[in-house]
Amino acid sequence: MRIKKSKPEVIISRRAPEPVGPYPHARRAGNLLFLSGIGPRRRNSKKIPGVNSNANGNVVSYDFEQQCHAVFNNVKFILEDAGSRWENIVDVTVFLTNMKDDFKTFNKLYSQYFTTNRPARTTVEVNCLPTPIAIELKVIATVK
Repeated sequence: MRIKKSKPEVIISRRAPEPVGPYPHARRAGNLLFLSGIGPRRRNSKKIPGVNSNANGNVVSYDFEQQCHAVFNNVKFILEDAGSRWENIVDVTVFLTNMKDDFKTFNKLYSQYFTTNRPARTTVEVNCLPTPIAIELKVIATVK
């Protein structure tokens, strides 16, 4: 008996922002969906919700709550476009650029989005992310 090996399916969402590098939004392997790092940008725009920049493009202020809502929305788009849903999330890795100031706010918002489903979670502070964002999520979910 030969076992057919299938390649993981590549997922590109039509609603989530375009990836900033040579990678897809997600890959499906069996009944698991692995999302790439997802930030708060909007599709077809370089503008980042909640970020205010000066004439030189340097960030002068940011609204962390706006970025969180945008990230959660982008994750939801990708999950749905891949045939999954929010309730199927089993693991979340959170990357924050300012743990000291933003962790408490993130926990408050996270608890509003994960009211019944409580996935495993790891939160780490990073020096910076590829674009001037304050948060990025890496998600694993199931797909039926």
